[in-house]
Amino acid sequence: MKKIIIIAICLLLVVGIVLRLKFNHDKINLAKSNSGISNTVNVITAEVSELSSNNVLEFTGILSPSTELSIASQVQGQITNLNIELGQYVTKGSVIATIDNRLKQLALSNTKTSEAKLKKELERYQNLLAGGTATQQQVDDAQNAYDNAKIQREQAEKQLADATIIAPSSGTVTQKSVELGSFVNIGNPIAGIIDISTLKVKVNASENTVYKVHKGDSAIITSDVYPDITFKGSVSYVSDKGDDSHNYPVEIVIENDKEHPLKAGTFVKAQLNSTDSKKSLYIPREALIGSTQDASVYVAENGKAVLRKIIVVNTSGANLRVLSGLNKSDKVVITGQINLTDGKLINIVKN
Repeated sequence: MKKIIIIAICLLLVVGIVLRLKFNHDKINLAKSNSGISNTVNVITAEVSELSSNNVLEFTGILSPSTELSIASQVQGQITNLNIELGQYVTKGSVIATIDNRLKQLALSNTKTSEAKLKKELERYQNLLAGGTATQQQVDDAQNAYDNAKIQREQAEKQLADATIIAPSSGTVTQKSVELGSFVNIGNPIAGIIDISTLKVKVNASENTVYKVHKGDSAIITSDVYPDITFKGSVSYVSDKGDDSHNYPVEIVIENDKEHPLKAGTFVKAQLNSTDSKKSLYIPREALIGSTQDASVYVAENGKAVLRKIIVVNTSGANLRVLSGLNKSDKVVITGQINLTDGKLINIVKN
C-alpha cells in the first residue's frame, strides 16, 4: 500500500512540474509577442556590384624551338668533308659538309669556255650583219646558242655551290645523318639544327577562351624544372580557325634565359592576364545559399528577406559572378541567413 502511495505522489509531482514549465514557456512567448521582435531577424547585407572582370587564363604546353631545320643534300656524290658533331653549335653560313665536286668544277669550266666561244661567235655575226654579209637568221641562231650556254654555265655554278652544304641559320646540331665518306643522293638528310635562343609554347585555347587572347598579350611561363623562376613571354599567334573540338592553336614566344636555360620539349604552364571589357555583376561568396550549381540568395526587399534563385559562375576570388537573377544595387544578405525563411521580417544591421 505504501508503494502505491509513493508512486502516486511521484506522478503528481511530475505532472505539476510539466504544467509549470508549460506555463512559463507560454508566458515567455506572450512577452516576446507583446514586445514585437519575435518575427524580426538581424542581418547584414551587401550590394550587388558591377565590375570589370580580370581573368587569369591558364594553359599547359610543350616548349618548341623557334627554328627547327632538316638539311638535305641538293646534289649526288660522296661526302669529302664533314664539320659537325651532335650538340655542336654552328653559326649561320658556316660549312657543314662538302660533297665531291671535282666533276662539277670541270663541268663549270667547260660551260664557261663554251659560253666565251659562243659570245665571240655572236659578236662576229652581228658585225657581218652590219656589213651586209650575214643574215638576221644567222644572228638569231648565234644569240640562242649563246643564251643556252649562259644557262648551262649558271646551272653548273649552282651545282658546284650546292656541293658545299652551309648552315642556313645558327643553332645546335641535333641530328647527324651521314659520316665522312658516305655517298648521298639528292634529298638525303645531312643534319638537323634547332635554334632555342627563343622558344615557343604551343597551346590550345577553347572557344570561350580564345576571344580573350590577343596577339601581343603578355604571359608568365613557369616550369617544374625551375620551381621558383618565372619567364616572361608574349602571344605571337592566335589561330583564326579551330579544330573539330573547337580548340584554337595559340603560340607564345619567350626568350631563353642563359642563367636558367630551357630545352625544347619541356612541359610548362602559361598564364595570361586578360581583361574582359564587359562588366558583370558580382556578389560576396558568403551570400550564397546552396551550391553554385543550385544557387539562391536572400534579397532585402521592403523589410523582408526574399529568397531568390540565381545563376552564378564560380571564380577564384572572394566574389561570385552573377549571370542572372539579380540586378545592380540589389541588397543580398551575407550574415544571418541561418535564421531566415522566405518572407521573414529583417532588421538590417550596418557592417
